[in-house]
Amino acid sequence: MKSPVLCVSYNGLMEPLGQSQFLAYQEIVAENRKVVLMTFEKREDWNNSIEKETIQKRVHKTNIVWKALRYHKRLSVLATAYDVLCGIIVGSLLLRRHKARTVYARSFIPAVIGLVLKRIWGTPLVFDTRGFWVDERVDGGIWPEHGVLFKLGKRIERLILSNADYVVAQTKAAINEMKTFSYLRDKAPLFVHINNCADLDLFRADNRARTGRPFTLGYVGSVGVWYRFDDALRSFLVLKDRIPDARMHIVNRGGHDYIKQRLAEFGIDEKSIILESANHAGVARAMREMDAGVFFIKQAYSKIASAPTKLGEFLGCGVPCLGNTQVGDMASILEGDRVGIALSRFDDADIEAGVDRLVALAREPDIALRCRKSAERHFSLLDGANAYERIYSELDCR
Repeated sequence: MKSPVLCVSYNGLMEPLGQSQFLAYQEIVAENRKVVLMTFEKREDWNNSIEKETIQKRVHKTNIVWKALRYHKRLSVLATAYDVLCGIIVGSLLLRRHKARTVYARSFIPAVIGLVLKRIWGTPLVFDTRGFWVDERVDGGIWPEHGVLFKLGKRIERLILSNADYVVAQTKAAINEMKTFSYLRDKAPLFVHINNCADLDLFRADNRARTGRPFTLGYVGSVGVWYRFDDALRSFLVLKDRIPDARMHIVNRGGHDYIKQRLAEFGIDEKSIILESANHAGVARAMREMDAGVFFIKQAYSKIASAPTKLGEFLGCGVPCLGNTQVGDMASILEGDRVGIALSRFDDADIEAGVDRLVALAREPDIALRCRKSAERHFSLLDGANAYERIYSELDCR
């Protein structure tokens, strides 16, 4: 008999990422077993009554139970500790009420909750890393290297990895790195590689000919700490030099003031920019109107464990991308499948050469089909969900 599973996410279902990288998987898993979701929702998202009702209706059509907790941010460390405590208490109640036998923890903070639940109730723990979270705090300039929080985080990371039954990573590079950790040599969990998958039924190519409109370079998602947004704008300026009527379509939530400030700094006419916010379905519609995508991620140790969700979504829509090396397996996919360009440096000559190669690639007659096949090979949501189901089935048999 398939046992219920408690799935914990620090991203809310009201966020696009929560819908694309959490709920979408669980809807497929819930076809075969009961899934209990515990998420942490941001106040501004939860107050969107229309979107909340849409998500609730979507969940109610499935074998999913959704328990939403409030996400707290003020006084960051204390707020997170409070969220963890609430997660442990509510998670314990959900485990007992729904007789769930496994805890799936999506990223580091939920894994802390899952580790305590395992200690209390003996439930197996599946730790979905989603990246090297502790190292990201240092690489992103949030925590000082070798500071108290970093050392504490590393101790907790060691406890989680040493006690998890399965560890899921989005990149093969991350698994290879974790296998070198000395404390795992005699007590290694079972590692599973599951990429950041995309809903390829939603993110699909537009079969209509992309003629009669300007060449459109797309930028989707955050412009914050980890993204080299200025370099994306530099790429657009190079594109405008080659194709004067080219435009840039930016889809972003919460960063419009900053984006407008950077556009002004670069002297980019806003008439050549489309700037909008969009829900998950809106992002897919926007991508289908793009000829190429661009996103650069800061190159750091922690990024070897990162797999940008947008890569699978762009490729699913038949859109080639300009990205960079030293970010998980991204470069090998872009260059290996001939669906994009991966820069190793960001000087003027490299960006100019990268844009020229991207434009040539976007004009190849079979590029949309090639991108789509790459997405199906690497980012199939069904394949990803089935991989999680195999983990849960294995734990059912223990």
